[in-house]
Amino acid sequence: MKKGIHPENYRTVVFKDMSNEYMFLGKSCAATKDSMKWEDGNEYPLIKLDISYTSHPFYTGKMMLVDTAGRVDKFNKRFARHTEKRDAAASSAE
Repeated sequence: MKKGIHPENYRTVVFKDMSNEYMFLGKSCAATKDSMKWEDGNEYPLIKLDISYTSHPFYTGKMMLVDTAGRVDKFNKRFARHTEKRDAAASSAE
Protein backbone atom coordinates (compact mmCIF):
# COMPACT_ATOMS: atom_id res chain seq x y z
CA MET A 1 0.00 0.00 0.00
CA LYS A 2 1.13 3.53 -0.69
CA LYS A 3 1.93 5.62 2.34
CA GLY A 4 -0.17 8.68 3.17
CA ILE A 5 -3.18 8.03 0.90
CA HIS A 6 -5.32 5.90 3.21
CA PRO A 7 -7.42 7.38 6.03
CA GLU A 8 -6.28 6.71 9.56
CA ASN A 9 -9.36 7.81 11.49
CA TYR A 10 -11.26 4.52 11.39
CA ARG A 11 -13.67 4.07 14.29
CA THR A 12 -16.43 1.67 15.29
CA VAL A 13 -19.81 2.76 13.92
CA VAL A 14 -23.35 1.38 13.68
CA PHE A 15 -24.62 0.72 10.16
CA LYS A 16 -28.43 0.74 9.84
CA ASP A 17 -30.30 -0.60 6.82
CA MET A 18 -33.22 1.82 6.50
CA SER A 19 -35.34 -0.57 4.43
CA ASN A 20 -35.63 -3.26 7.12
CA GLU A 21 -34.13 -1.67 10.28
CA TYR A 22 -31.26 -4.21 10.44
CA MET A 23 -28.22 -2.85 12.32
CA PHE A 24 -24.65 -4.06 12.73
CA LEU A 25 -21.34 -2.77 14.07
CA GLY A 26 -18.40 -2.17 11.79
CA LYS A 27 -15.51 0.18 11.22
CA SER A 28 -15.64 3.23 9.01
CA CYS A 29 -14.13 6.67 8.58
CA ALA A 30 -17.24 8.14 6.90
CA ALA A 31 -18.44 11.42 8.39
CA THR A 32 -21.85 11.45 10.08
CA LYS A 33 -23.73 13.71 12.48
CA ASP A 34 -26.08 10.98 13.79
CA SER A 35 -25.32 8.69 16.70
CA MET A 36 -27.13 6.02 18.66
CA LYS A 37 -26.78 3.87 21.75
CA TRP A 38 -25.86 0.25 20.94
CA GLU A 39 -26.79 -2.93 22.86
CA ASP A 40 -23.57 -2.76 24.89
CA GLY A 41 -24.56 0.65 26.29
CA ASN A 42 -21.97 2.66 24.35
CA GLU A 43 -22.80 5.53 22.00
CA TYR A 44 -21.59 5.06 18.40
CA PRO A 45 -21.86 7.18 15.24
CA LEU A 46 -24.75 6.03 13.00
CA ILE A 47 -24.39 5.52 9.25
CA LYS A 48 -27.69 5.00 7.42
CA LEU A 49 -27.69 2.62 4.46
CA ASP A 50 -30.30 2.41 1.72
CA ILE A 51 -29.60 -1.27 1.17
CA SER A 52 -27.44 -3.98 2.76
CA TYR A 53 -26.98 -7.71 2.37
CA THR A 54 -30.18 -8.30 4.40
CA SER A 55 -32.32 -6.45 1.85
CA HIS A 56 -30.44 -6.80 -1.45
CA PRO A 57 -32.22 -9.12 -3.94
CA PHE A 58 -28.96 -10.88 -4.84
CA TYR A 59 -28.51 -12.11 -1.27
CA THR A 60 -32.17 -12.58 -0.31
CA GLY A 61 -33.31 -14.22 -3.54
CA LYS A 62 -36.46 -12.09 -3.73
CA MET A 63 -37.33 -8.63 -4.95
CA MET A 64 -38.29 -6.00 -2.41
CA LEU A 65 -39.73 -2.56 -3.02
CA VAL A 66 -37.35 -0.17 -1.31
CA ASP A 67 -38.67 3.37 -1.04
CA THR A 68 -36.51 4.95 1.63
CA ALA A 69 -36.80 8.43 0.18
CA GLY A 70 -40.61 8.40 0.52
CA ARG A 71 -41.18 9.33 -3.12
CA VAL A 72 -44.40 7.35 -3.38
CA ASP A 73 -45.79 8.89 -0.18
CA LYS A 74 -44.89 12.39 -1.34
CA PHE A 75 -46.64 11.79 -4.66
CA ASN A 76 -49.75 10.42 -2.96
CA LYS A 77 -49.94 13.45 -0.64
CA ARG A 78 -49.63 15.89 -3.54
CA PHE A 79 -52.19 13.95 -5.58
CA ALA A 80 -54.59 13.86 -2.59
CA ARG A 81 -54.40 17.67 -2.31
CA HIS A 82 -55.19 17.98 -6.01
CA THR A 83 -58.22 15.70 -5.79
CA GLU A 84 -59.45 17.54 -2.68
CA LYS A 85 -59.31 20.86 -4.55
CA ARG A 86 -61.08 19.31 -7.55
CA ASP A 87 -63.81 17.79 -5.37
CA ALA A 88 -64.28 21.07 -3.47
CA ALA A 89 -64.58 23.00 -6.75
CA ALA A 90 -67.07 20.47 -8.09
CA SER A 91 -69.23 20.59 -4.95
CA SER A 92 -69.24 24.42 -4.88
CA ALA A 93 -70.26 24.51 -8.58
CA GLU A 94 -73.34 22.43 -7.82
